[in-house]
Amino acid sequence: MRTLAGVGSTPRSGVGTARWYRPDADLTLPDRPDPDAVDAEAELARYEAARDAVREALRDARDRTAERVGEEEAAVFEAHEGFLDDPTIVEDVEAAIDDWTPAEHAVADRFDEAVAQFEGMEGRMAERADDLRDVRDRLLRALLDDGGDGPPAAADLAALPDGTILLAERLTPSDTAALDPDAVAGIATVEGGRTSHAAIIARSLAIPAVVGVGGELESVADGETVLVDGEAGEVVGDPDKTQRAAARESGPDAIRERVETDDGRPVEVAANVGGEAELDPAAERGADGIGLFRTEFLFVDRESPPTEDEQYAAVTAALSAFPDDRVVVRTLDVGGDKPVPYLDLPDEPNPFLGRRGIRLSLDEHADLFETQLRVLLRAAATEEGDGLAVMFPLVTRVEEVERAVDAVESVAADLAEEGVDHAVPELGAMIETPAAAFLADALAERLDFLSVGTNDLAQYVMAADRGNDAVAEYHDPLHPAVVRALDRTTAAVEGTDAWVGMCGEMAGDPALTELLVGLGFDELSMSAVTVPEVKRRVREVDADAAASLASEALACETRAEVLDALGLDDRPA
Repeated sequence: MRTLAGVGSTPRSGVGTARWYRPDADLTLPDRPDPDAVDAEAELARYEAARDAVREALRDARDRTAERVGEEEAAVFEAHEGFLDDPTIVEDVEAAIDDWTPAEHAVADRFDEAVAQFEGMEGRMAERADDLRDVRDRLLRALLDDGGDGPPAAADLAALPDGTILLAERLTPSDTAALDPDAVAGIATVEGGRTSHAAIIARSLAIPAVVGVGGELESVADGETVLVDGEAGEVVGDPDKTQRAAARESGPDAIRERVETDDGRPVEVAANVGGEAELDPAAERGADGIGLFRTEFLFVDRESPPTEDEQYAAVTAALSAFPDDRVVVRTLDVGGDKPVPYLDLPDEPNPFLGRRGIRLSLDEHADLFETQLRVLLRAAATEEGDGLAVMFPLVTRVEEVERAVDAVESVAADLAEEGVDHAVPELGAMIETPAAAFLADALAERLDFLSVGTNDLAQYVMAADRGNDAVAEYHDPLHPAVVRALDRTTAAVEGTDAWVGMCGEMAGDPALTELLVGLGFDELSMSAVTVPEVKRRVREVDADAAASLASEALACETRAEVLDALGLDDRPA
């Protein structure tokens, strides 16, 4: 038995049979011919045909991933299409071909240069190199196989035998999205980080994963029995019977009942859901309802908005999946990084600071907002509708909340006049901006709940675009300014009838559960895979001790001090 250390990515364990995946073996390039033998025009045509084929494959991958995993995870393939069409890359490849370089060599040379540039950076920027590799390898396979007698396709990762522990130097997002979570007992890679797109997809699929193990992983042979412990960040070769049994028992590990802290304070642990395919996995893992139901999935990948009946079917499906729990539905949140072509959204120099979220719903797309409110009020009157709650995104002004509440009352009056059954659900606002955090007390007076979206809150507090890897270290929920914004929000609901939740990635980090309980959150909502572990952590927390821990963290002035207060080793932002 031997133990190899890496970075835990999915906090679950699995045991199975090691199988190495080495896709690069398929991509040996032919020797470069004499330039006089290269037909540049024909090579350009081959390159364009390969780009078209890869573009279609990326869109297919995006659709499959959205259906199997979720809309947010699928968005990585839209970013890949951006690499495919990046003018600096395309122009360099075309220039190399014009200089009589075969298309596959031109692609390999340019993408390898870009990969090297990303790998020379730190943090998330280095992890984006795998996205470039994904696009490069797709292009090379298309080029090498364009005559029909090229190399075989990469191993069919969707058809791995049950109980596979997949080992690889690294996995691309395409590789990971193809995996069958019922067959793959775990993943371990030589390279990679916890915030890589492949790791994020593995977590969403609930596949135990340890990344960044290093070259020692090569000592594990095909066919060897291996345990992957994604919580401890360890890969164990030839584990003993006790370890194997513990790993097999770790499974989904759903805690069905609601949980409370060791000293009796209840904390709801809910799931974030980005499509109907995610409802059953969330229920299976014991989520206490849905803390964020993203309605954007209904509006993307189509030529026109969904009908009222289509939206009603989706919302009532969510309520049926959690008939005894709360289901928090976020009204349409588009703009920024979520374009919807048929809505003709404004082209803005900084869309994250422009017309998005509730701003669009109240003005340019008030008709869509009214339809969505009709759906939600109708759904609230169904048998399971008592648990429905509705929240408005990107609130920055009290006037926006007042206008949104007026819109709800107007729709209710219209439905009453039409004789349509309806009810007004709980209403809340997302706290995603410094403005909303500063106004949290005023918002809590007017609403039933507040829910913090830490991904955007960190972005706006720290002035760091969450999609810009160059400032990834600034996009940090543990920066003292962000922690203080969280505290200001939870303090605002004290003494009111409102409750306060969190639906950002921070909520799903078990290492931060005690801090969030100490700050006073009533509900934590996260990717379904982490629900069981967060529930377990809640049970171990003493609420009074957690409050003391939160006070200590709030007194800190640097991120390093916050980490020290929480007893955490240094970790990426």
